[in-house]
Amino acid sequence: MTKQQEFTVLQTYKDFELREYLPCVIAEVKVSAPYSTATSAAFSSLFKYISQGNKSSQKIAMTAPVIAAQRADKPNTDEWYVSFVMPAGSSFADMPDPNDSRVTLRELGAQTCIATSFRGKATEELSAKKTAQLRAAAVKENIALSDETRICRFDPPVKPGFLQYNEIVIPIYAGK
Repeated sequence: MTKQQEFTVLQTYKDFELREYLPCVIAEVKVSAPYSTATSAAFSSLFKYISQGNKSSQKIAMTAPVIAAQRADKPNTDEWYVSFVMPAGSSFADMPDPNDSRVTLRELGAQTCIATSFRGKATEELSAKKTAQLRAAAVKENIALSDETRICRFDPPVKPGFLQYNEIVIPIYAGK
């Protein structure tokens, strides 16, 4: 079974979970494309990186989910950051440099987020609907959210759409 990004559930609400994600390293590719093609446009570069396409020719374990995110400063655009989370315990210093200049490595600190899961193919329409529902549920609970939205897909595209497991994850607003 594919390892998953580590988190702790802090509280369970009616429509979502409040989670604490552990620090991690991600490999990401910035893509200027509609959501419908962004993940596939970035996937091969990311997969090559973990399949020895790096300066050390090191094989890196695949983790789930594959994340398509829009940054807080540019929501509702065709600019996506598609990423793989590196295996738990990885540090930025331990990760080999990518051969592909489109792949960048970033270290993320611990983050508090809300998350909801859903089944079905994570189309733009379904993901937008689930995101709107999650944001509305957070408002009811007086939880301030960042503008960033992460669409997290856990299954390969060959799995029948109605069986696919996905999550919408939104970081809590950290303030300034």
